[in-house]
Amino acid sequence: MKKGIHPENYRLVAFKDMSNDDVFLTKSTADTAETIEVDGVEYPLVKLEISRTSHPYYTGKSKLVDTAGRIDKFKNKYAKFKK
Repeated sequence: MKKGIHPENYRLVAFKDMSNDDVFLTKSTADTAETIEVDGVEYPLVKLEISRTSHPYYTGKSKLVDTAGRIDKFKNKYAKFKK
């Protein structure tokens, strides 16, 4: 491996899913100003909007999207072209 091209600041970082407050630890070089205490140890904190614990692909739960309103709006808009 080439010397001097890899980051030197690998450390344990806490990633927090803001949608369900799940926190997991992994090694990262991500810069952050915030910290969080996990099991009595303080770690740098990176906030996430979505993670494996809240993503519909991994959870099998999808969010209900109101398509009925959009379909009605489409039908009303193009009703004048109906033969």
